[in-house]
Amino acid sequence: ELDRRDRLFRPGMTVIDLGAAPGGFAQYAARRIAPGGRLLAVDLLPMAPLEGVEILQGDISEAAVLESVRTWLGPHQADLVMSDMAPNISGIRAVDEARMGYLAEISVDFAELALRPGGALVLKTFQGVGFKELMQRLKTQFKTVVSRKPKASREASPEMYLLARGYGPKA
Repeated sequence: ELDRRDRLFRPGMTVIDLGAAPGGFAQYAARRIAPGGRLLAVDLLPMAPLEGVEILQGDISEAAVLESVRTWLGPHQADLVMSDMAPNISGIRAVDEARMGYLAEISVDFAELALRPGGALVLKTFQGVGFKELMQRLKTQFKTVVSRKPKASREASPEMYLLARGYGPKA
C-alpha cells in the first residue's frame, strides 16, 4: 500500500529492513528492487530464507550487529531504511508508547548512520507520547516527512507509518 502510493522502490536500490520477521515486506521489496538491488533484513527473530534477501539475526542497537551491517554495505550507503520494528504489546498504553518511541529513536539513529544523502526512511510508530518530538527530529534531517495510516491498520490503533525523504542537511 505504501509503495503504491509513494513509489518507495526502484530497481538497483540498496535497502535495509529493520524488524523484518517474518519477512513479507522484505520479500515484496526484494522483487521491486530487482534487478541489481540489494536488501538486508535484520531482526531479533530467526527468518526463513527469502529469495533476493540477505538475513542478519540480531539486535540493531548492538555494536556487533551494526558492524555486520557496515560490512554488508561496504563503501556504499542505503537508499532506503524501512523499520517495521514494534514492541511486544503490554496493553498499557503509556508503556507501549514509550517502548515504541524507543524503537523509533533507534531506527532514526540507524538511518543517520546508513542512509546516503537524499535517502529515505519508512518508520512504523505510534501516535502518542514522543510523537511530536519524533516528527520534529525527522523534519530537521529530511526534506519531506509525511504520515500514512495503512488501511490494514485498525482505526482505533495508534499505529502509523512515517515516510521521510531527502535525507541530509537542509539548504
